[in-house]
Amino acid sequence: MSETKKLISEHIDDKLFTVKYKPAESSHLQPNQEDCVKCQDKACTFVCPANVYSWDEEQNKTLVGFENCLECGACRIACSFQSLSW
Repeated sequence: MSETKKLISEHIDDKLFTVKYKPAESSHLQPNQEDCVKCQDKACTFVCPANVYSWDEEQNKTLVGFENCLECGACRIACSFQSLSW
């Protein structure tokens, strides 16, 4: 490997070492639970490619696993009440 390529490679490795990831502590997805109760099709529970949403019959509300969200917006488009805020 040439000296230049070696220096570039080492420089990139040093930069990648500084990249940090801090997971969110609270959900950025806020469904209006009153609208969720009225919703017949619960579209968000099947259009989300990351399976973020599920309907809990016992609690009578939409559960959100926001950690998996890809932020594609499919849920916002599919929501017939347009009641999902970010």
